[in-house]
Amino acid sequence: MEPLVRSKTKEGITTLTLDSPHNRNALSARLLRELHEALAAAERDDAVRAVVLTHTGETFCSGADLSEAASADAIEGPLALAALLRAIVELPKPVIARISGHARAGGIGLLGACDIVVSGTGASFAFTEARLALAPAVISIPLLCRIDARAAARYFLTGEPFDGAEAARIGLVTIAAMSAKMALGPILQGIRRASPQGLAESKKLVTADVRRALDRDTDDLAALSARLFGSDEAREGMMAFLEKRDPAWAR
Repeated sequence: MEPLVRSKTKEGITTLTLDSPHNRNALSARLLRELHEALAAAERDDAVRAVVLTHTGETFCSGADLSEAASADAIEGPLALAALLRAIVELPKPVIARISGHARAGGIGLLGACDIVVSGTGASFAFTEARLALAPAVISIPLLCRIDARAAARYFLTGEPFDGAEAARIGLVTIAAMSAKMALGPILQGIRRASPQGLAESKKLVTADVRRALDRDTDDLAALSARLFGSDEAREGMMAFLEKRDPAWAR
């Protein structure tokens, strides 16, 4: 079975590539598990200074795997996502996202957990949850610590797509560039010159608010997510999406 997350380490940098084209790199249970395991392996490897999270294809991550969520009736999915976000935030090595495609819903949560996000031409973003009778519950934990509050209100409520420049303006993206790969070069060069201890302790400083929010809000927001996914409205929203039609409430 081909992996959904490919790992390659070179010159102190582990690159983790989401490679699940059949569902646009959706957050299936298997992808969550493989990504969590790959992060743990990078943490154990003393030669690794940082992790780069990237993707194949035109989509970085489409969010929850609705083919799984539509048939699930449990809190395991939201808790697994929260655990992955915590693993990114608490990894004692920088995690840098390099994105040149679409990020939707839960996929943006991965970006919110990363320390640095570099987007290139072709990157676009949208919080599509409300259109499916859901809410960006678990992913709001890192995101509301990082992005502009007025922008969060607008994009959480409307589901409008926005580009890399807007993502940088609101604090979701660190750098919006023509080429994400080229923009990443100076960042990795700086990280390679930093000591492991210096990186770990500096990361603790900049993630303190997110770690406190994870401790405080994970259980409540995972429960909210599970309740919404199990609702009649959400079942209609997810089926409408899978069947490529408007949901019953659309105007």
